[in-house]
Amino acid sequence: MTDNARARKLADRIQVVVAETLDRRIKDPRLGFVTITDARVTGDLREATVFYTVYGDDEERAASAAALESAKGVLRSEVGRQTGVRFTPTLAFVPDALPDNARTIEDLLDKARAKDAEVREVSTGKTYAGEADPYRKPGDEGYEEDDAEGGAEAASGAGEADLGDGDDTDGAAAK
Repeated sequence: MTDNARARKLADRIQVVVAETLDRRIKDPRLGFVTITDARVTGDLREATVFYTVYGDDEERAASAAALESAKGVLRSEVGRQTGVRFTPTLAFVPDALPDNARTIEDLLDKARAKDAEVREVSTGKTYAGEADPYRKPGDEGYEEDDAEGGAEAASGAGEADLGDGDDTDGAAAK
């Protein structure tokens, strides 16, 4: 039986502990501008995945990943000491894909903006292929008001049809 609330609380606590420990205790020069973005714990509280981002190029990312792997034991010990759980979860560090996804979305939005500007530039000074407003209105040439009203009168007259109850006295009086 898994307790998702407990796993989420433990994950939040692991995220804070790892970030603080990296800031205060780990003095590895390979560790660049690392940000701990998220942590997730399995339902049995045995494994924790810590997501991180690194500001810099590919070399700095690789160096920071190596520094995190070498500091894994110290970080796990600190997590166990500060969380107080019976079994300290193993830590796995995974680079967060969120910045790459955001960059991809920004590139797609830039392409869409460029296409919109291109369409706007091409359509400047152009006119419609037909009329600007293709719908007919009362007062326009070719608009037949009788057809439009005749359909409405026919529909309303259909509701007043003789029911055929055999009593013609009402019908004769009305005529």
